[in-house]
Amino acid sequence: MPHEPLAIHGGNAAFPDGPPEWPLQDATVKRALNRAFNDGSWGRYHGPHCARLTDTVQELHAIDHAFLVASGTVAVELALRAGRVESGDEVILAGYDFPGNFRAIEAVGATPVLVDIDPQSWCIDVQRVEDALSSQTRAVIVSHLHGGLAEIWELCALAAAKGLTVVEDACQATAALIDGRMAGTWGDVGVLSFGGSKLLTAGRGGALLTQKSDLLQRVKVFSERGNQAFPMSELQAAVLPPQIAKLQERHDLRLKNARQLIELLRDLPCLIPVDLNESTNSPSLYKLAWRLDESAAGFSREAFVTAIRAEGVALDAGFRGFTRRSSRRCRRSGTLEHSQRAAEQTVILHHPVLLTDSTVMEQVSLAIHKVIGGLGS
Repeated sequence: MPHEPLAIHGGNAAFPDGPPEWPLQDATVKRALNRAFNDGSWGRYHGPHCARLTDTVQELHAIDHAFLVASGTVAVELALRAGRVESGDEVILAGYDFPGNFRAIEAVGATPVLVDIDPQSWCIDVQRVEDALSSQTRAVIVSHLHGGLAEIWELCALAAAKGLTVVEDACQATAALIDGRMAGTWGDVGVLSFGGSKLLTAGRGGALLTQKSDLLQRVKVFSERGNQAFPMSELQAAVLPPQIAKLQERHDLRLKNARQLIELLRDLPCLIPVDLNESTNSPSLYKLAWRLDESAAGFSREAFVTAIRAEGVALDAGFRGFTRRSSRRCRRSGTLEHSQRAAEQTVILHHPVLLTDSTVMEQVSLAIHKVIGGLGS
């Protein structure tokens, strides 16, 4: 049964006019669109915008090569192909991850091998990876998820020793820093997304990052079908540099507000937040995650999400994960208890709210406290 909104200050507590919109109304993006229309470059195969964006992405990440593609999802498949992953091979993947990564492994004919996640970061548990290796293992996909950052330096060291390709999915980690180095630049191939909900958005689109010219060449060869088979358009590319110019400012604001909100909710034992691990990192907040411990809360995640969305707070359930996938489609390594718990209990706050101010964080906290108090009574 649908929940009626809980009365807080007479209406939706945090957002009486509805949740923050995304993409933002940005005059610099509008000017870029107008320029592309006026000079006709929006309709070209090879205009100036993709070339400019490629240079900008390379400079932002301090990396030698960036290759623009149609989506972050196809970028993961291309990264695997660049690593010469093929039928009969195995690719290690966290038991809780974006579903497209599982499908990308299947698309190249390989078998996903599932390992558990670190319950603090929601990312692959690097300590479990070595136990999952077999003579067929060719690559590892590692994603930075929900504000958490994987121990990518340890994974890369292990992979180098074992001759494995590391595909670093940084689609949720735009502008994140790991030990002072940009997420997406640690792996053999990094992957970015510019999808409609992402921190840098062109509606669709993505990019691969690499320091290795041989991997880049294999991506180009596979993609070339008379024209680039998985392209980003000139119009999409035109809107991204203006957003990149504001990326750090927005990153800092999101992080500041996330810290405040986590602290405001610290007194709710049924909500366990992601570990932002800021001692050596600067995490990115495309999504901000908590686990809702249903046994401690006394109500279901579904009831909580329904009620809090009725209050105008854009909070949803996380991924379904892969722990229930058939053994015909994947191999499991060890227990996947933390992945299963994440699939059942994760709730994620969408990033536009983190671009508001401290007063809104207080209102969001008030709404969550009110919903948890109301459902638990």
